[in-house]
Amino acid sequence: MTKAVQKIILSPSRDIPFDKLVLSQSNVRRIKAGVSVEELAEDIARRGLLQSLSVRPVLADDGTETGKFEIPAGGRRFQALSLLVKQKRLTKTTPIPCIVRDAVSDILAEDDSLAENMQRVALHPLDQFRAFVALRDKGQSDAEIAAAFFVTPQIVKQRLKLASVAPALLEVYAEDGMTLEQLMAFTVNPDHARQVQVWDVIHSSWNKEPFQIRRMLTETSVRASDRRAVFVGVEAYEAAGGTMLHDLFQGDDGGWLEDPALLDRLVTEKLQAEAEAVAVEGWKWSRSRSTCPTATATAFGLCRVIRHR
Repeated sequence: MTKAVQKIILSPSRDIPFDKLVLSQSNVRRIKAGVSVEELAEDIARRGLLQSLSVRPVLADDGTETGKFEIPAGGRRFQALSLLVKQKRLTKTTPIPCIVRDAVSDILAEDDSLAENMQRVALHPLDQFRAFVALRDKGQSDAEIAAAFFVTPQIVKQRLKLASVAPALLEVYAEDGMTLEQLMAFTVNPDHARQVQVWDVIHSSWNKEPFQIRRMLTETSVRASDRRAVFVGVEAYEAAGGTMLHDLFQGDDGGWLEDPALLDRLVTEKLQAEAEAVAVEGWKWSRSRSTCPTATATAFGLCRVIRHR
């Protein structure tokens, strides 16, 4: 004989005026964590209450309902609503969406409070990165996204950068095959093919440190602190069509110049221009380092000496 399947009955939902709600002593959350109550209040003010409060009727000593409802699950949301009421941005009679548990339920209030917090699954960082991309693609600026989620525009830029890593590597990260620090290192070079090549080399190696990833991704580039780059100037290099690599997650000493051939050409052109300028003044060039009167000439093995008249 087939056993009858027991039907599940969900607790009803209803709007309850704010002034009829009280925080339950059965709420298991005691330690503050995550988003502050002030930030949560601002989020509720902006987008409304996204999740109903879980409440139970408060009973009098004789077992009758008092008209009040206690909140064992949703205490931080209630505190945020309380702050909005205190700021007079919500009225005391504002209806609040609630799920109402039966007062005589076999499920304890502490059980509800614990379950709500323990069964919550945190969003994977990659999902957050991709969500920021979706918001930007729909027209929101970095500043608008930052304001909506109480982070700085720099953090938004970093998360958008993480989402731009090669899709194959994002999947590795999603499956816990790569750390967040390693993923950060891959953002230093936007070339997806090169990112994958580097991962293919190091993923089975003993040295998978982020600094090694950065080193490999920038090994054909020139540091902005290199004397050639300093001599020419990054602005002049970029004006000539040169591109830069930058690290958004740690100091990069000005970044890397991605086109060494262009840089060398600019160095040669600038040296030639300086040589022509001093020639007009009656100077001549020499290879003798011992007589170099200028730092620029010394740096490149070229010297200027006074022409004997």
